[in-house]
Amino acid sequence: MKYLCLIYYDEQRVDEMSDEQWQALVVRCLACSEELRASGHMLAGEPLQAVRTARTVRVRDGVATVVDGPFAETREQLAGFYLIEAADQGEAEAIAAKIPPATFGSVEVRPLRQLPQR
Repeated sequence: MKYLCLIYYDEQRVDEMSDEQWQALVVRCLACSEELRASGHMLAGEPLQAVRTARTVRVRDGVATVVDGPFAETREQLAGFYLIEAADQGEAEAIAAKIPPATFGSVEVRPLRQLPQR
């Protein structure tokens, strides 16, 4: 089954990292991605730019409204994702626990919905 692992962290905490701490995190993330690819679990994954670059689009009664940023009231912001293949929720959660930002942020694990075939 496919799962989406949404990576959240407090951007202020990341902004406060030294260059050495940031580089160490990047190296750990790249190693994690490589390990997941090698094991056949990783289908896709990308980091996202800072939330300050995000826009939210809402359409109500045919009118589109664009506002800065998603969920600006929350401290943790979506920072990236992995699309993984796992046997079950437990295996998906074990994989998510290996994603480095889980040590200072969080990783939400959500199974993909299977749409009925037409």
